[in-house]
Amino acid sequence: MVAPVQFAYSILIGIVQGVAEWLPVSSKTQVLLASSYLLKLDYQQAYTFGLFMEIGTVLAAVIYFRGYLLDLMRVLAGSKDPEKRKLFVYVLVVTLVTGIIGVPLYLVADSVQGVSIGIPMLVIGLVLMGDALFIRYSRKNRQGSLPRTFKDMRAKDYLIVGVMQGIAALPGVSRSGITVSSMLLLDIEPDEAFKLSFLVGIFASLAAFALTALISGANVGQALSVIGAAGLGVAIITATVVSLFLIDFLIKVASKSSIVYLTGALGVIAFGVGALYLLVGL
Repeated sequence: MVAPVQFAYSILIGIVQGVAEWLPVSSKTQVLLASSYLLKLDYQQAYTFGLFMEIGTVLAAVIYFRGYLLDLMRVLAGSKDPEKRKLFVYVLVVTLVTGIIGVPLYLVADSVQGVSIGIPMLVIGLVLMGDALFIRYSRKNRQGSLPRTFKDMRAKDYLIVGVMQGIAALPGVSRSGITVSSMLLLDIEPDEAFKLSFLVGIFASLAAFALTALISGANVGQALSVIGAAGLGVAIITATVVSLFLIDFLIKVASKSSIVYLTGALGVIAFGVGALYLLVGL
């Protein structure tokens, strides 16, 4: 049995993870702050626990994008379908580049305290608000041309997405925020930008989970000793359920003309949270 207070903490941390993972506010940072306050973990322990908690949002993404994952498995099994093979190459390149950039940044972040987390959110917020203006302007002046789709993406686009996703290993940098905003600036169709960002996030999160368990197992163990195995299970289930609803909502909104307002709103949220953190000295 989970004590009532621990149960409430588990649900709260799960909600924080399930919401923040898909918004441009850095889920690991929000879980870091929540677990620091609720579980009384120190910086390294809370940061590690924030990465570990991504298992819940990974489960949600696997469920939601199971069709794409099956396509990747078909390529591994020998499928010659060009669209499936292109998707496989995209995921492979982005994941490899993410690892090359992200692992060193994670090792630095895991060993340093007092890293400012407000500034990256401010920057991402400004970029997303710029994206909203870009989308609105480009739609008015497109003169019959359409945004790019996944079919139009090339190797250099994959590299850019991989680099941006790797940078998200730093505290305060939202993985989904930085990858979605980058693809929007590359003029990728908004709903495809969200889908492609969320899809490669599965592999980045799995890698982060493995790296966390390998390098910082003691920090994870400290968090588990406080919240308990049952509490962790409740947090993960909560994050999974919340994530499923939010993924579906964001992709549906992104496929409509209201994407300008969604992108602008996400930018305002990121900017506001970043400004708040700076005001309180984080």
